[in-house]
Order: sequence, then C-alpha cells, then structure tokens
Amino acid sequence: MTSVAILDYGSGNIRSAERAVARHGVDVTVTSDFDTCVNADGLFVPGVGAYAACMEGLREVLGHRIIGRRLAGGRPVIGVCVGMQILFERGIEHGVETEGCAEWPGTVAQLEAPVVPHMGWNSVSIPEDSTMFAGLDADTRFYFVHSYAAQEWHLTETGALATPKVAWCDYGARPFVAAVENGALWAAQFHPEKSGDAGAQLLANWIKTL
Repeated sequence: MTSVAILDYGSGNIRSAERAVARHGVDVTVTSDFDTCVNADGLFVPGVGAYAACMEGLREVLGHRIIGRRLAGGRPVIGVCVGMQILFERGIEHGVETEGCAEWPGTVAQLEAPVVPHMGWNSVSIPEDSTMFAGLDADTRFYFVHSYAAQEWHLTETGALATPKVAWCDYGARPFVAAVENGALWAAQFHPEKSGDAGAQLLANWIKTL
C-alpha cells in the first residue's frame, strides 16, 4: 500500500490533513521520525502559525534535512500553507527575518491588501498542462487563510527538470504565489484539506505521483 508520512513538528491542523489524505486509500502516519519520513512514498508538510515558530519546530525534528534528503532522491513532498512558505529562502514577520529551507529563492512577506488575513475561497490561475490541477476547471475555488505569502517568483529553470508551474492568486495590491508544481516538490498556499471536492482532487493528483 502507498504510504504517506505527515510531518509532525508542532504545527497545527495535522488531523484534518491526516483525514483528507487517508480518504484516498493510502497508509497515513503522523510522525516526526526521521527514517519514516524519509522512506515514505510521500511526505506531507503542514503548517499553521508564524513562520519563525514553524521553522524552529521544523529544525528541532530535522525536518529541513528530511525535506532535502527526499528531494535529493526525487521523492515526492507537498507543503501546505506555512508548510509551503518555509520552502522559500526566508520569511519576514513583524520586521523579524527568519531563514527558511531555501528549496526556492525568494521571501515570504505580509500581503499588501486592505483586509488581512486573507480568509475565504478564491480561484487561482491554473498553469497549462498541470498535473497538480488535472481535472479541475479554471474557475475552481480553494480555501485560503493566511496573512503572508511569496509575492514574487524567481526560479525559472531547474536544470534537467521542466520549468516549475506556478499558480497565482489575485488579492489586494499584488498577486501572490498560490501553488507550485516543481518536479517532486509540490506546494499550495491554500488548504487542500479544507477545499472540498477541489482539494480532494488535488490530493488525488498528488497521490497518483507516489
């Protein structure tokens, strides 16, 4: 049976992620065990709360090394919400800069919008020929709840891999990165586990790659 490890590093929202993934008939384990996370068919990295606190928790369980080890071997990883944000080089909250996992260049910063946090359902610009969004219409909506995001994308080439596919969401003064499909590394700023049938389809698409 296909196995998915949900990385437990003290961030919230793990049980809803566990239920959402388990619905697809895979063996799900919530764990911080290094070997289990490295060897599972897929790794789900959740994240709720402050960037700095999430990075502190992640480093305590060597989560940054787990992610790096898996990606070095081309093994699938999906990050959600702050679990996506920590994949960038750094995050800035309240003037405090925190180093991230640096899988992608760029900075996560506060949204430039009249209303923050951004909370609710929004559509995203789905990239062409996307495996991540396969089976979903262009006007499909996903559930967001966040105050920070990456508002620029700097990586255009990945060597032998195809150019990353990036989905954007319009909110406030500047659009932000809503999702990325980058070889074995996928990520979503929205919550697939809270996005109903659309989120379930996206998770199904990910599980098919494991």
